[in-house]
Amino acid sequence: MIAIIDYDAGNLKSVEKALNYLGQNSRITRDKDEILSAEKVILPGVGSFGDAMEKLKSYHLVDTIKKAAESGKPLLGICLGLQLLFDSSAESVGIPGLGILKGKILRIPDKEGLKIPHMGWNSMDIKSGSKLLKGIEKQAYVYFVHSYYLKAKNEEEVAATTEYSTLIHAAVEKDNVFACQFHPEKSGEVGLKILRNFAEL
Repeated sequence: MIAIIDYDAGNLKSVEKALNYLGQNSRITRDKDEILSAEKVILPGVGSFGDAMEKLKSYHLVDTIKKAAESGKPLLGICLGLQLLFDSSAESVGIPGLGILKGKILRIPDKEGLKIPHMGWNSMDIKSGSKLLKGIEKQAYVYFVHSYYLKAKNEEEVAATTEYSTLIHAAVEKDNVFACQFHPEKSGEVGLKILRNFAEL
């Protein structure tokens, strides 16, 4: 079973729907035992970093997510879920993140002719050897919605990048922890392939 962590964030249902389409048994849950006994865990999310961390705390999910990561089972962060896996975000100064991965979440710099948030389809440059992005075309297009972006501390953990006003680390992998800034559940066939890769880890 794949546990989709429920902390009142947006897009949970669309992740569940995509997994169901792939024939995967998934459940939206905030039950600690259910999350820790699941084969895999997804931390999705749309919204603000600070509000999300407050929700995770109020539902006593911070330690649960850290334990899930430490257990060695595959864990996938999506969009805001990626950002929450890191130490902090410029969006909510002074509010610590989960600190499972190392790097900074920064605001996308203003640039003439570009709107923020970065919203819509963009191509990504995929590094070879990625487990999550296995079998995906090198310049595949995926769907983004975000105003803040990841600058990972460790370059070797970056699985894909994209360009939008600056170089954005669009996907990362470290051991059993995976994360993508884009929305695989809204990225058509490419996104379904990425979710299938995760389900088959």
